[in-house]
Amino acid sequence: MIFSSYIFLCLFLPLFLIIYYLTPTRLKSTLILLASYAFYGWWRWDFLYLLVAITVVSYLFALGIEKARDAKQAKFLVSTGIVLNLLALGYFKYANFGVDSFNALLQAFGTQPLPWTPILLPIGLSFFIFHAISYLVDIYRKEAQPTRNLIDFAAFIALFPHLIAGPVLRYHLLAEQFRSRTHTFEKFSQGSLRFMVGFCKKVLIADSIAPLADASFALQNPTLLDSWLGVLAYTLQIYFDFSGYSDMAIGLALMIGFKFPENFNHPYISRSITEFWRRWHISLSSWLREYLYISLGGNRKGVARTYFNLFLTMVLGGLWHGSNWTFVLWGAWHGGILALERFLGSKKLWKPVPAYLSIPGTLILVMVGWVLFRAHNVGSAFEMYAGMVGLNGLFLSDALGYQVTGLQLITIMLALILIFVGPWWMQRQQSREVGEVMRVGYATLSILPLFVLAALRLAAQDYSPFLYFQF
Repeated sequence: MIFSSYIFLCLFLPLFLIIYYLTPTRLKSTLILLASYAFYGWWRWDFLYLLVAITVVSYLFALGIEKARDAKQAKFLVSTGIVLNLLALGYFKYANFGVDSFNALLQAFGTQPLPWTPILLPIGLSFFIFHAISYLVDIYRKEAQPTRNLIDFAAFIALFPHLIAGPVLRYHLLAEQFRSRTHTFEKFSQGSLRFMVGFCKKVLIADSIAPLADASFALQNPTLLDSWLGVLAYTLQIYFDFSGYSDMAIGLALMIGFKFPENFNHPYISRSITEFWRRWHISLSSWLREYLYISLGGNRKGVARTYFNLFLTMVLGGLWHGSNWTFVLWGAWHGGILALERFLGSKKLWKPVPAYLSIPGTLILVMVGWVLFRAHNVGSAFEMYAGMVGLNGLFLSDALGYQVTGLQLITIMLALILIFVGPWWMQRQQSREVGEVMRVGYATLSILPLFVLAALRLAAQDYSPFLYFQF
């Protein structure tokens, strides 16, 4: 089930909210757990066993870590718990990739490939594995206390607003909220508004632009204009798709009293790649820094090791997104630039440049990276790069031209305005002396017609899951 579907909007969500607000406080976590399992099971009931198994194993190992007789035993338990989680992730997400790569190598040497039946990737696996690992590490580092309440912990892992595509959360951020949280009309209103904003971003912008990106990336020999138009469309699509999903997740959480951290902060106005990763998918960036970069040694083992750790963290972060060499190269692209920016900064070789140069420059670097992220394979990515430097001609090809619509071009213009004017407008609105309730009320009245339009448009389009569902 996805947020942008009629079954969710018209049945699951209203029914859940009615029952939730009629349920006594002591049973709300149980209701959340059952509803979240139903939400997940709508896709495949048989994969619920994996979600339950990861939850129970992580819960028991956390209790074991707390009761360990010494540091050595605690380290053994946390390592074993992490390995078990990673084994599940490795089997379901990377076994196909490993076997396919090995078979390609065998075929290159004229040997018959190994027989293999592809394994289906459970939806949301990468996210709930990361939730479980962060819980174990936090307990081991004594940054959080293990919970005795299995229902609360299971509800945290399965909490449907973040179950499928994040944000990636740490248990201690929500532990107190599971024990005690407030439910107010103001919170519910803010959550409803945020959900509607995200829904409009997904349906009206991301889904409108998606066909243009798909058509461009499907071309065999895209021209310069074909390529840049397609990359621009995908750059906007992935931002409005994923930030729209995050808005909906944050809004849903608020509607039931939870407060999630922000996941995006206007990333396309960043002045460097370093700043970009402080603004893009913030929860994942924080997770990678806290549990991977620091665990590798961070900046504590010398300058060269710091650059290597930075690079390796981003490569593994890229691989987390998908089992394809394109994601590895995408991570290497960002990791290499992050290391280079750190080196130039440490040597005082990099002077700040005006925003009108640094923002477009950073955006172009990001767009070049998105080519790897979007392409089906490395060969397709380099076909797109060839087009971007004009090796296949300059002007819009007939193959793409007939697929470009006026609505798509208008949507692209509106999306660009929202990206570059939106931050300034929001800052100005927040500085106005208007009460929060009035501000939410005005904003809701403004967004409501767009939400209705988006809901009507939903009926006219094909099934369109969020891009991050595949991760």
